[in-house]
Amino acid sequence: MARLLGRPPILSYDGYALYNWKRFRKDGPIALGNIDTIQNFVHMYDERWFILVHVEIEAIAAEILSAIATIKRQLADDPAADFSAELWRIANAVNRQVDVLKRIPEHMDATLYYRTFRPYIRFFENVTYEGVDHAPMQFRGETGAQSSIMPTLIALMKIPHRRTALTDHLDDIRNYMPTEHRALIAEVAAMPDIRSVAVKETFNAILDAMAAFRRIHYRWAQEYINRWTDDPRGTGGTPYMKWLQTDAGRNRGPPPLSCKARRDEIGRAPATAA
Repeated sequence: MARLLGRPPILSYDGYALYNWKRFRKDGPIALGNIDTIQNFVHMYDERWFILVHVEIEAIAAEILSAIATIKRQLADDPAADFSAELWRIANAVNRQVDVLKRIPEHMDATLYYRTFRPYIRFFENVTYEGVDHAPMQFRGETGAQSSIMPTLIALMKIPHRRTALTDHLDDIRNYMPTEHRALIAEVAAMPDIRSVAVKETFNAILDAMAAFRRIHYRWAQEYINRWTDDPRGTGGTPYMKWLQTDAGRNRGPPPLSCKARRDEIGRAPATAA
């Protein structure tokens, strides 16, 4: 089955979050208060809340993808088109995602996460499957870095990331994404660079929103994992605090910057992973 899907045979972000939800009211929004999980590892609402926060964040991403599709059509018709409205749609959507991510502590106890359900989604080492003739395998655990949202935004904004051990890890993490998501990232990456025709304020608004998301991500990694364990590896198997701190620190550039300066400032830091 894994070979048919083109992915490693282990739980990943899409199985844990993207396909693991249902609505209470079918005509209601895909949002906290109207969604629940289908399966959990533990009988604690904390785990359900953790998953559902990510589900709403992913649902909001539909607005981002819609705006990107519009930009692509506009550029095809007129390379000098004004798509500021679509960039504002993206910035507003990312800021909404930040607001949802901030809600993690509402129903998730920091003293429980690292020792209750995190072990089930952590990376796996020396895995063997009965009836499968294969040497022991190593797998990354379920991680938000397997979401296609941030890679798609990075591809749209053409944010440069210097090659590091982290970018190599992130390239490998994409193998855990659905093939359709990988294809989408590649399609957006092939779009023209929008910086030269984008209004500075709208372009920078997206970068600022992305930086805000990374800072909140870093805060929760510190609060829910780092303060409770000495193991420097995140669920994806990376030294998460070192890299997330680099992300959060380098994204605090003093505004206003030109599009290129702001983009390059973010680009000095590797893309987010945990």
